[in-house]
Amino acid sequence: MQIRFTEEPGHAREIAREAAQRGDDLVIAVGGDGTANEVAWGLRGSETTLGLLPVGSGNGLARTLRIPLAPRRAIEALADGIVRRIDLGLANGRPFVNVAGAGLDAVIGADFHAHGKRGGRRGVLTYVRLSLRRALSYTAESWSLVSDSGAYNGRALIVAFVNGRQYGGGAVLAPRARLDDGRLEIVIFEDAPLLRVVANAPRLFLGSIERFSRYRRMGASSAVLTAPRPFEHHRDGEPEAPAPRLEVGVDAKALKILVPRRTAEDPDGPLGGEV
Repeated sequence: MQIRFTEEPGHAREIAREAAQRGDDLVIAVGGDGTANEVAWGLRGSETTLGLLPVGSGNGLARTLRIPLAPRRAIEALADGIVRRIDLGLANGRPFVNVAGAGLDAVIGADFHAHGKRGGRRGVLTYVRLSLRRALSYTAESWSLVSDSGAYNGRALIVAFVNGRQYGGGAVLAPRARLDDGRLEIVIFEDAPLLRVVANAPRLFLGSIERFSRYRRMGASSAVLTAPRPFEHHRDGEPEAPAPRLEVGVDAKALKILVPRRTAEDPDGPLGGEV
């Protein structure tokens, strides 16, 4: 067993790629969604399996896969785990495992990232506080979305491309999404008054967001998102520079991942197919 510590952004991807090139069986990522993203990128298309020990701020992928957040329980669950293949989403050619998006969530993600770089405390409460602050001044963008299953044109607060089911912290975006079906769930939150958005925000944590009248969802394997001006976007919560166009697709079954047995065997869970 070899233990490696990351030294800078992108380093986890390099470590994972080296492990895949050596033919290692398993790489365990100790971190949150950003770390899982980097390791998955390095392992993409290989026979090396990703294991996830969640110690991040939101842990959206771990929560979707029902990996316990307590380290000892996570290790026990993975020790009896099953290897499955899952899809990777692609945003302008760069992979994401869980969620990518543009709009308010991308701007909040950039705020959260900058807050952490300044030495500020991370965590769900900090994310909520920054979200409320940004929401007070945010103006919904006018989007044009074209996918292989439909289109959308209009003002929206968020356009999210969901491979897993949630952002993290228990905020579920697409309750029925599966990680291995070769498709993404495109979730759109149409523009709405702030008080109405705040009043319906708890639905994200109660599993009832689909009842929000401004919520739209469509399944697709490819899509193109544009706006009148370059826009920020994120991949698994990691901010990307503004772009005039976001091309989204799926790299089907591109990643081997170790999941708890109860997750792999649950017919209503986030996995459907076999390895």
